[in-house]
Amino acid sequence: MRNGKDLIAVRDRALQNGRMSIYRKMVLITLLLIWWPGCGGSDSTSATSDSGKLQILCTTGMLSGPLSDIVGSHAEIITLMGPGVDPHLYKPSPGDVRQISSSDLVLYHGHHLEGRMGDVLERADGITRDGRTRRAVAVTERISDDRLIVTGSGTVDPHLWMDVSLWREVAGELHKILAEIDPSNSSYFKSRSSELEQELILLDEKVEALLVAIPQQRRVLVTAHDAFGYFGRRYGLEVIGIQGISTESEASIQRVNSLVEMLTSRQIPAVFVESTVPERNVRALIEGCASLGHTLRIGGVLYSDAPGPPESGADRWKTMILHNAQVVSEALR
Repeated sequence: MRNGKDLIAVRDRALQNGRMSIYRKMVLITLLLIWWPGCGGSDSTSATSDSGKLQILCTTGMLSGPLSDIVGSHAEIITLMGPGVDPHLYKPSPGDVRQISSSDLVLYHGHHLEGRMGDVLERADGITRDGRTRRAVAVTERISDDRLIVTGSGTVDPHLWMDVSLWREVAGELHKILAEIDPSNSSYFKSRSSELEQELILLDEKVEALLVAIPQQRRVLVTAHDAFGYFGRRYGLEVIGIQGISTESEASIQRVNSLVEMLTSRQIPAVFVESTVPERNVRALIEGCASLGHTLRIGGVLYSDAPGPPESGADRWKTMILHNAQVVSEALR
């Protein structure tokens, strides 16, 4: 097998001879991206392993958290996007392409959550470098349409993990996918999946108990972008995002002004910032309410599109959901 220097030498000779076709250029560029040393990051983050275990790549921690609970030690899991990374805006690096190409299974959300790397993920089905079959699955697209929130423009809200009962269904789909790709461990996956299901039933009850304490007139959750629709539907909150479903959208002055008037007239005490979204629009609401004589404060930081760092106490999907419920409950009561 040729290494990166060999490939560059081939490229240079072809260029000198004027015989390199467009197709050949594309092939060589792809090989260089995959094989050139270092383009995939350090060895510790490479999807390739000598352990012989299943290699699974998840785009976010919302997927890799439940998956790790089910798979146990029977696979090695890579989470592509770390704490505080916005999946709406994330662009795949050459190292990401290498990790995807090395994985046996690629799990992503779908419904355009990973907007800027959608093309890469949709084409991820194929063969790994050592000849294994690679499968890529948009996990949330396996959920029934009648469980989804669809906007007036026909866009599916991709933030399903905000409803614990709905993400429990996603965990069930993860179990099915694992059983299909590794049938020899299907009984183990089934047992672990059943344990996780019971744990998530209890988590759902905890979140509901925290939020039911908010008085009816204060059950308004205003956040930086519209990521909490499923959270509000499940737990009985009116949810208003300053921006739209994707953080690529921008809030207009008219939108900010209308929210200022609503917050003031209804005397809502707090709004919330998100770990993956700049605070400027939230600060604009606070300043606008102050100009109308209403004191509005930041109720806390919510984790919407990614778990937090280890010290946050919200570094896994389960803990980030519980953290969000606690922060919202304390700020709006």
